[in-house]
Amino acid sequence: MEIITVTEKGKIQLLKLMEESNVSSETHYLRVGVKGGGCSGLSYELGFDNLIDDSDNLIETKPINLLVDKKSFLYLFGTELDFSDGLNGKGFQFINPNASRTCGCGESFEI
Repeated sequence: MEIITVTEKGKIQLLKLMEESNVSSETHYLRVGVKGGGCSGLSYELGFDNLIDDSDNLIETKPINLLVDKKSFLYLFGTELDFSDGLNGKGFQFINPNASRTCGCGESFEI
């Protein structure tokens, strides 16, 4: 099992966002993390970064490489990052097998 996987739909949308943000998958990474907050206690973070920290794990998911800090690493093991553009909402979705409960918007979770 991979630590984090990104669906094809997710990769397509991430590449579009990188282009809109004037960053390249050759020079930047997708930083995926978890922070305290949200209605279920923990929430997901996504952002582009061009620096690797000593506490980061590099996950190669061509064409976009991911960075996950050690604290977030345990919460995200086995998670799939997807993108939905359906009628029920548009945006990135985390399918996290470790979450015991998620909020209605899907942006926060509980372990």
